[in-house]
Amino acid sequence: MTIALESPLSKADRKRSGVRPRTLVLGMGGLLVLLSLVRVISGAEDVTSSGTFGAALRLAVPIGLAGLGGLWAERAGIVNIGLEGMLILGTWFGAWAGFFYGPWVGVFAAVVAGALGGLLHALATVTFGVDHVVSGVAINLLGAGIARYLSSLAYGGDDAPLGSGQTQSPTVKGLPDVSLPVLSSGPDLLGDLESQHWFLLSDAAGILRGLTANVSIITLLAVLLVPLSFFVLWRTAFGLRLRSVGENPIAADSLGVAVYRMKYAAVVMSGALAGLGGASLVIGSIYREGQTAGRGFIGLAAVIFGNWRPGGLAAGAGLFGYADAVQLRAGSAVRALLLLVALILVVVAVRQALARKIPLTLATLLIAGAFFLWYATVDQVPSQLVGFTPHLVTLLVLAVASQRLRPPAADGVPYRRGEQS
Repeated sequence: MTIALESPLSKADRKRSGVRPRTLVLGMGGLLVLLSLVRVISGAEDVTSSGTFGAALRLAVPIGLAGLGGLWAERAGIVNIGLEGMLILGTWFGAWAGFFYGPWVGVFAAVVAGALGGLLHALATVTFGVDHVVSGVAINLLGAGIARYLSSLAYGGDDAPLGSGQTQSPTVKGLPDVSLPVLSSGPDLLGDLESQHWFLLSDAAGILRGLTANVSIITLLAVLLVPLSFFVLWRTAFGLRLRSVGENPIAADSLGVAVYRMKYAAVVMSGALAGLGGASLVIGSIYREGQTAGRGFIGLAAVIFGNWRPGGLAAGAGLFGYADAVQLRAGSAVRALLLLVALILVVVAVRQALARKIPLTLATLLIAGAFFLWYATVDQVPSQLVGFTPHLVTLLVLAVASQRLRPPAADGVPYRRGEQS
């Protein structure tokens, strides 16, 4: 059974979306050069500062964990629109349990709450055949409603903890931070190099310092979950069976795969990962109503950007986290992003020209010219657009990524055992 399933799936996956290490290294190096150029031309030091990249890493964690949850569910053929609601459940229960019983219990409670949200979604979609989008929207509404109701019970009375209210919790104790040995411990060599503002070297030092110094344990766990998810889904018999359910559940069922069980496992895992993402928002901080701010939906966008692969998903989450961090740091850095987008579009246009896609090349160059003109004619991006930066990046990325997408073949398709479709 394993051999019959493994050959077509794994070969097809490698052919359509495998990224060679050399290509990855060249891409990262090229992006570093572009960021350095933008910093030098615009004078916006926050573009590659350690503060920006440290904030980007923290902001990318809930998006990345929600995206990983979406990846697990969709690889089994279930569209999980309810990630936002599962994030909300994770934030509320993580903050409540974290305040009363400690941060580690808070993390556990957030994961369990998210998993229960996933179980509800699996019950609706797998067992009762409810439309995936309808079930997901219902869970989003239910999550927000449950959080508000429980807040009124836990924090709305006269004996409520100090600093709490009907829309927020008291401060939750945080977990200890860690730093990568050599790079971010002892003498601050990276900080000294960053302060020199040299081309490339200072930029690389700032990025490394931001990504390796004072990293939360939850952040470290989220980073490790990316390769772990790849290993489980692409290098184990369990992952092979789960992906086969998302590609062709009828064929998988005929070969003895427990289709319903695999779908349940994937969606519950999806909710647990989203719940962990919720914990990352509140552990060491507080719960606030509405603090997820659509991160569950941006996580789904990261899944699409990454073409339903963990590595691409992580890159998408990092991009959205970076856009969010830049708009929080300074308006001048947001203006510099206009130049960065223009340069990236020029690179894309060159690749399209080499592939002889002339109409696409001209269209891309036209858009790049518009961004260049925008950058050259404004001194500061309007504040209304600054706050919208992460969502604008989401729309732009999805527009670019839509040309190369290949979701699981049975993603979102209802399945009933014994019914041929």
